[in-house]
Amino acid sequence: MARNPLLLAAVLAALVIPASAAQPDDAPAVTPAVKAAALRARALELGYNLDHDQALATFRLAMAADPTDPAPYRLVAATEWINLLFRQGAVTADDYLGQARSDVARTPPSAEAAAVFRTNIDQALALAERRLHDNPADADAHYQLGAAHGFLATYKATVEGRLFGSIGSARRAYNEHERVIELDPRRKDAGLIIGMYRYGVSLLSAPLRILAGLAGFGGGRERGLRLIEDAAAYPSDVQANARFTLIVIYNREKRFDDALRVIAELQRRYQRNRLLWLEAASTSLRAGRPGAARSAIEDGIARFADDPRPRAFGEAARWRYYRGAALVGLRESAAATPELQYVLAAEAPEWLRGRAHKELGKLADLAGDRDRATNEYRTAERICRARQDADGADEAAGLIRKRYR
Repeated sequence: MARNPLLLAAVLAALVIPASAAQPDDAPAVTPAVKAAALRARALELGYNLDHDQALATFRLAMAADPTDPAPYRLVAATEWINLLFRQGAVTADDYLGQARSDVARTPPSAEAAAVFRTNIDQALALAERRLHDNPADADAHYQLGAAHGFLATYKATVEGRLFGSIGSARRAYNEHERVIELDPRRKDAGLIIGMYRYGVSLLSAPLRILAGLAGFGGGRERGLRLIEDAAAYPSDVQANARFTLIVIYNREKRFDDALRVIAELQRRYQRNRLLWLEAASTSLRAGRPGAARSAIEDGIARFADDPRPRAFGEAARWRYYRGAALVGLRESAAATPELQYVLAAEAPEWLRGRAHKELGKLADLAGDRDRATNEYRTAERICRARQDADGADEAAGLIRKRYR
């Protein structure tokens, strides 16, 4: 990544000047590293705009421009992982809050997808190790190695379902990025992985925090969050990733205004990413703002309807669920009912069906039919518990005890 003004200027110029544009005779030569960095930045822009195939193709151009750079190999592996999550429907903060099980972690990837991930992450690791061998004090070599191990740990845990099998790679990622900050405190991007692990450890029970400490992971909720916020403010390959991470954390912390602020920033930057409007709607609902949720969902549904690109698993049901939930909050029962019934009949994650039953229970309560409402809430609680959606299950259980008004 670009860390000095001259290199940053060169990268920005490469992004805005067409490749076919004539160059002055006395223009400095564009080095392979600068060309690769420009292509990598373009690929990231495409990826965060949901143009996954074009992103992969552009990352491969970056590999060709500088075959010694580990970053594009790592990012191809990461894009393949994101594609897998997208195809299986893990697309909003709801998939990561309350441990809702989206079926992603237990659905094996195709042999081809697994091979793409493994081949590219192995190459990223090998190139980073080579750089580190040549220069043990190179902060960026430590960064590249830690980042590759970070993605490998995530893949093992979320795709292969091997949580304990991911600990070695996770520890290596954490340690390498701590070393980056020791060598170059300006590298705020290295704080993302450290911050995520610190924040995650802080949420564990006391016995598990002790085990995490013995495994080499520090804790500290506020410290972890600050590191992630610093990474989100620092221009780098992982800046957008840090911002998406903040959406989940701010929602968990009930800092809904902060979450919506980050979502708005990402909407301005990645206007072709329709899922950001889905995220805005779900966050607004969590904040108790059904009017704002409805506004976001109507804008997003229009984008969804006009977008010919591939859909995530259950995506249509997602849009209809959030519209239905917003309409329930606005007490527009007649309009909400068909939206929620659509979710029950459509292709969708099971936990989303559970939440649809919960909203249908609210409609029954509003209509004065407490028996039907209670049956819907019980169905919702059963489904959500089975799919490890603690938030949905707990809300349904509360509604069994107390009527929705």
